[in-house]
Amino acid sequence: MNSFDEKRPNPDELLASLKNEEEKSKRGKLKIFFGMCAGVGKTYSMLQTARIDKTKGIDVVIGYVETHKRPETNALLEGLDIIQRKEIEYKGTVLNEMDLDAIINRHPQIVLVDELAHTNVPGSRHLKRFQDVQEILDNGIDVYTTVNVQHLESRADTVSQITGVIIRETLPDEVFETSDEVELVDITPEELLERLSEGKVYAPDRSREAIKNFFRKGNITALREMSLRIVADRVDKQLKDYMQLKRIPGPWKSGLHLMVLISPSPQSAVLIRWAKNLSYTMGSSLQALYVETTQDLSDQQKEQLSRNINLAKQLGADFRTSSGNDLVKAVLTIAHKENITHIIIGKPGRKNLISLFTHGNFVQKLIRYSGNIDVFVLGPDIASDNENLKYISLTKFTSPFTQYLLSGLTVAATASLCFPFIDYIGYQTVSFILLFVVSILATFMGMGPILLASSFSAIIWDYCFIPPKFTLNIKRKEDILMFGMFFFIALVNGVLTFRLKKQESLAKDREE
Repeated sequence: MNSFDEKRPNPDELLASLKNEEEKSKRGKLKIFFGMCAGVGKTYSMLQTARIDKTKGIDVVIGYVETHKRPETNALLEGLDIIQRKEIEYKGTVLNEMDLDAIINRHPQIVLVDELAHTNVPGSRHLKRFQDVQEILDNGIDVYTTVNVQHLESRADTVSQITGVIIRETLPDEVFETSDEVELVDITPEELLERLSEGKVYAPDRSREAIKNFFRKGNITALREMSLRIVADRVDKQLKDYMQLKRIPGPWKSGLHLMVLISPSPQSAVLIRWAKNLSYTMGSSLQALYVETTQDLSDQQKEQLSRNINLAKQLGADFRTSSGNDLVKAVLTIAHKENITHIIIGKPGRKNLISLFTHGNFVQKLIRYSGNIDVFVLGPDIASDNENLKYISLTKFTSPFTQYLLSGLTVAATASLCFPFIDYIGYQTVSFILLFVVSILATFMGMGPILLASSFSAIIWDYCFIPPKFTLNIKRKEDILMFGMFFFIALVNGVLTFRLKKQESLAKDREE
């Protein structure tokens, strides 16, 4: 079975998922009735759901519901237990707020709390009503609540620009995103305007004023689109979470999700803009991915990569990084995890010996192992061969001379210490000692010193320890095989240890 088809669960992710499920099972469930604005019927729908729950024998109470004196909504209150509101005096005026302690002491199965973004009267236990709800949830009580799109903190400024009305009451997006269930309550703009004109939302005088200002048809349409997109994004995230929890490889093409691969090349900027236009045309989400490897980048490449990353973010792409020397595996791991349906990569340049083993080979492998994921190879071939070669990252030997000197001296010193005991430990044991030393050197030296240590240790082992001593001649076939294996193992072990150290360093840099 190919390594790309192996979908082993990540133990850390699995443990975190189990812990998260355990914590959620102890808390109450939060259900949000979500709409584009006032008047769409959120409170009405919430009360209807509560009445259905009550017929099933579920203990449902009203903690705080604002009916705005609408007859149809008031009628739904009949038969439901209502917890009396708490009176709080503020600046000589007595105001009513939800009685948080009474709800917790009553401990129903479900409590209805309207207007989640509401700001409490000064003197209340919490500043905002969503904080009251968090405490209710912590006590194992389920909550039904209502939210308008303009009350989400990330959307408040946009709504203000659209409607010209400053939104003063907001709640963190995290409250909405971590809720257990969101039910969209939606009606057409024409139906909402008709309800306003009939006085079913506000009093007639206030309705006429609202239609002239906030409730213009264009405003309502824009708010409706925003609320629909938010719920659609939430459903998409739920699908990805479900696939990850159940370890379903995917992709499930229930929606379009594009991912563009970026690099330190100037051509990535062209590719990112192309991908953005394509995602807009297809109506899909866009992610940008950069895969770090152990190869060192020049200062010019780092600067270009930074510009490419900033461009992707400015164009609204969800940027992320990964690491790994196997680029194809790293890309497909992220793609399957994020339910990506299309991967966009740049067209390789004109074929040459180097591109055959680098970019061209990567494109072919990615297409071969992509499975159900579509791969788009895009972009004009406007870069010259010199430009392509310029951005092919090969191993660079930039270690200081002192590291080369130290690696050679360390191997020589190790051999000198072992030489007096050769008759007791045998020359085979010396090979293991030298391999161990090379591994130690690889943890704090660069690639060049490691290659030097691997080669020098093989030569000195042959010259000083393998019979006949003090010659490079090896008589026994077994010793010739051992020498070849020693050199290969020393080289591979040193390189792999160096790469592991480099990966650790990249991971730390990425976290920072």
